[in-house]
Amino acid sequence: MTRPSGRGGATADGGLVVPLEARARVLTGEQSNTSIVLTGTEEPIGPPVIAKVFRVLNPGDNPDVVVQTALAEAGCRRVPRPAGWVDGHWTGAEGARVQGHLAHLTEFLAGSEDAWKVASAAAVAGRDFSVEAAELGRATAEVHATLARTLPTVPATAERLAVLADGLHARVDWAAAAATELAGLLEPAHARVEAVRSVQAAPDLQRVHGDYHLGQVLHSAERGWVLLDFEGEPLRPLAERSEPDLALRDVAGMLRSFDYAAGSATAAGGAGEAAAAWATAARDAFLQGWSEVSGVDPRRTGSEAATLLAALELDKALYEVVYEVRNRPTWVSIPLTAVRRLLA
Repeated sequence: MTRPSGRGGATADGGLVVPLEARARVLTGEQSNTSIVLTGTEEPIGPPVIAKVFRVLNPGDNPDVVVQTALAEAGCRRVPRPAGWVDGHWTGAEGARVQGHLAHLTEFLAGSEDAWKVASAAAVAGRDFSVEAAELGRATAEVHATLARTLPTVPATAERLAVLADGLHARVDWAAAAATELAGLLEPAHARVEAVRSVQAAPDLQRVHGDYHLGQVLHSAERGWVLLDFEGEPLRPLAERSEPDLALRDVAGMLRSFDYAAGSATAAGGAGEAAAAWATAARDAFLQGWSEVSGVDPRRTGSEAATLLAALELDKALYEVVYEVRNRPTWVSIPLTAVRRLLA
């Protein structure tokens, strides 16, 4: 691949300016991209800006740029305001000239708190998180509703649900082959995901976050919960990450994240029963908030939303089992317990 040549683009928001002589600070932490905070060297010119530089380049429009820009232009305050982007052209592996995004610049929410740190601290302290989780559920549903209005949707036809079910079956087989801890759970897992084919009235497929968990959310004193990083799962092909999906996939991802926050409490020496109760309360409150705005309550036993959510959460938990077996064996009990709960 040749070195890309880039050019910049600005959004319609005139309130964000990147200073010509900016002070730059590279953020640390585990990230798949490089994030650089830009502030003025003298008097600040508006709020600081953060530039996300994509370390893995893909031909085509990056969902992080497309989705966040669409949300902001629709008036949604649940995402940082975009300042612009950098795109470029390069020669791809097959010799063709391709185009894609190189970086994305957005408002930097100084003083905001990382949702993972907020939630895991509450879990370790045994402090109820229901109020915050319910508000996060409402914020998530607001973003889903705006995306459904703003970007194209497609009907969840029987054919599309069959494709979804086939993919879920493949995940079950893959996970069972990769983790002996799942022995004996293969048959009920296949039955759980097969139920997706029987759904008669699923919501339309739409653009979603795609890699949703507590680490993708900030809490701002002024704006409440703010969602970040709509790039989707970095290891998936860009074309797949741009495809419409069920909003319930994001819901499933956040439910799993609450389990992990509770797991951090157990790792810190807390009682397993108390941590499990904390996670149950947070999960229920999140679903309550999400259903209030979306009008769909996946907690209703036997409902089609419940069927879809259970299958999607199982899919995520199976992936987590394999990941933990390969990377953090002492954590495998967190997703494994969820798999057993979902199959009960």
